[in-house]
Amino acid sequence: MKTLLKGNIALCEGAIAAGCKAYFGYPITPQNEVPAHMSRRMVELGRVFIQAESELAAINMVLGASVTGTRAMTSSSSPGISLKQEGISYLCGCELPAVIANIQRGGPGLGNISGSQGDYFQATKGGGHGDYRMIVLAPDSVQEMYDFAFQAFGLAEKYRTPVMILSDGVVGQMMEPTELTTHCEQTLPAESRNWILDGCANRKPRAVKSLMMADGALEQHNWDLKKKYDRIEANEVRCETVNIDDADIILVAFGITARIAKSTARTARSRGLKIGVIRPVTLWPFPTAIIAAAAKPGRKFLVAELNMGQMVEDVKLAVNGQCPVSFIGRPGGGILDDDALLKKIAEL
Repeated sequence: MKTLLKGNIALCEGAIAAGCKAYFGYPITPQNEVPAHMSRRMVELGRVFIQAESELAAINMVLGASVTGTRAMTSSSSPGISLKQEGISYLCGCELPAVIANIQRGGPGLGNISGSQGDYFQATKGGGHGDYRMIVLAPDSVQEMYDFAFQAFGLAEKYRTPVMILSDGVVGQMMEPTELTTHCEQTLPAESRNWILDGCANRKPRAVKSLMMADGALEQHNWDLKKKYDRIEANEVRCETVNIDDADIILVAFGITARIAKSTARTARSRGLKIGVIRPVTLWPFPTAIIAAAAKPGRKFLVAELNMGQMVEDVKLAVNGQCPVSFIGRPGGGILDDDALLKKIAEL
């Protein structure tokens, strides 16, 4: 049975179904429904909800909960995620699992409260200090807001890393029928959780830290992190492809823009134009190999984003000069539509 839900509410329910035991947040539009809903539901379930005094406090509360083995989550919108960057770097340095949702709004600065995709660089390139990555999932529907929130906790614990759900104000605010499936909560073997700080009675003390002052220790830690990131790149790439085998032009888009691109491709096909779509679902790890394999002679790529051009750089790297790559975008809360994409396709 399906329930009509707003994207932000589906995100909450997916996290709850996954066993999120603690939520720490701070209000900001367009994600206010998330802390509002969690303030009621977490209390109903006997779990922890705290409206922190700031975004900085919220992300550090997540760190404190995570180090005890508690499934913890926070959410915000673009400027609030910026404030969390130091804490996110600490989570990655300490190898702590956590789920972070960014319901993007227009920027830079305070910008506006319209949906945007201007935080791609921040999410995928490591917005804080140091060499680190985190898994980034980009939902394009309310159903995926639910599903990805559920899946994120399992991925976070499997790799001991934060997972970001990079959505936007459009997907967060829109309503769609959503199936709240009965999942089996993902749990890991006890030996894979032997880093948790839960009291050292009858065992040796443990330490979880990111300060490593001994000669060479931090460099070795960074190389160890790199090995983990290599495993993630080998095992966790997710990508949707639509009619790319015979396509003359392939649209590449993520999130809400991918929904628009798929609609445009259907319209173009009805007019006899061979248009396909590649939709990266994981923005990191990026589907580089899939895009590279599609870069055949005579083909063109058109990258569509709600920004001034961010993911297009990763597409160009994947294509590696084998095909022309063009860009169409709208920054600051503007929304692309079929007409704009069809006009660009006609130009190409």
